[in-house]
Amino acid sequence: MTNEKGYNGYTNYETWIVALWMNNDRGVLDYWLSVITDLSSADSPEYIANENTQKCRLADRLKDEHEENQLEVSGVYADLLGAALSKVKWLEIAENLINTRNAEQEEEGAQ
Repeated sequence: MTNEKGYNGYTNYETWIVALWMNNDRGVLDYWLSVITDLSSADSPEYIANENTQKCRLADRLKDEHEENQLEVSGVYADLLGAALSKVKWLEIAENLINTRNAEQEEEGAQ
């Protein structure tokens, strides 16, 4: 089912499916949440003070790591995967992950 933003709240199917897989695997989700913590923690060597820069850096890392994993595929499948990944809006996924981390921190603080 689509909505006004495209596909289940995301711009397109490709962005939604990447986000869905990341959010449905707790180990993967925890990994990316720890990356966000590194980008937002003043104690971390990866610290970035500006929130927009954090989001952009996270989006770049998401894209880079997914493209690196694409190297495991070859032939027509690599071309199809590359075409799909080129449509992913990494900034949307980064924003979603940051919102998830913020919500989890708020829940922990409420307990």
